Amino acid sequence: MKAERRIVLVTGTRTGIGRHIAEHFLAKGDLVEGCSRSDADWGHADYFHHRADVGDENDVVGMLKSVHERHGRVDVLINNAGIASMNHTLLTPMETAERIIRTNLLGTFVVAREAAKMMVRQRGGRIINMSTVATPMELEGEALYAASKAGVVNLTRLMAKELGSYGITVNAVGPTPIDTDLIRGVPEEKIQAILDALPLKRLGTFEDVTNVIDFFVSPASDYITGQVIYLGGA
Repeated sequence: MKAERRIVLVTGTRTGIGRHIAEHFLAKGDLVEGCSRSDADWGHADYFHHRADVGDENDVVGMLKSVHERHGRVDVLINNAGIASMNHTLLTPMETAERIIRTNLLGTFVVAREAAKMMVRQRGGRIINMSTVATPMELEGEALYAASKAGVVNLTRLMAKELGSYGITVNAVGPTPIDTDLIRGVPEEKIQAILDALPLKRLGTFEDVTNVIDFFVSPASDYITGQVIYLGGA
């Protein structure tokens, strides 16, 4: 009997890591739902794109309602959507601070909350949140960004406790810098300084990230929850 195809929701799928993750699951034969604040310029027969801002609760509730109407469930959530802003503390305006926290922390929370409501009913599911090596490395110039992702780590560990009895695992991945739009505006010497501080001194790759995600969503990993894997040895 053919295995039932998984329903995978990935946020922030227009470009970069999110798009790669979506394409990675599509290549495995899964049905993938994705979102970004603008329309995607790519497509696939098994991919449905939502125009949604994860920092807007109404957008998120509407998106998960649409997923439920189409599939009746969600098996895997990858909370990838996020923004970075490299600002010294003294030069960080409140507007930037609020945008970072709303997208990275509150966005992760509300998407996970709404997906978990479906997972509770189906008595199982996998949630993977996206952190960053900027948190354990305590990188200067990234105070708000690192703090927002530290919040994601705490959220991951506590949600793992709250949702474990429903068969839902919650884990996180902390990538190193990867050659995406997220770091294009960062001075080359700053990126090099980060790499020099890592035991494994290279940029990360999309495949590094999906390798960890595959581990977390594997059926053999149903006893793995509340964990954070930082790449590069951070």
